[in-house]
Amino acid sequence: MSTDTDTDTDSGAGHEHPTDARYVRIAILLAVITAAEVSTYYVDIGPVLIPALMVMMVVKFFYVAAWFMHLRFDSVLFTRFFVTGLILATAVYSIALTVFEFWSKG
Repeated sequence: MSTDTDTDTDSGAGHEHPTDARYVRIAILLAVITAAEVSTYYVDIGPVLIPALMVMMVVKFFYVAAWFMHLRFDSVLFTRFFVTGLILATAVYSIALTVFEFWSKG
């Protein structure tokens, strides 16, 4: 058994981990964006509602994937997979939204 704490914290990590304060700042940013999303229910912002929500969704996805899933420190290949998934999910959502908006009214 090793009592050296450096080997426990470095176990294969090739980067510096962010501080707890950095994680708290990111969590506060995510909370503010979530509050803005929820406030769109109470405030009528007209036709910019869906684009505003989509932008907030993408920003939150980026921060969660980059920082809390440590994607920022992984291979670029993983980042490409996540970005591709984000683009596909946004495209599918947009297509479904247009179907309900434009083609369901008879």
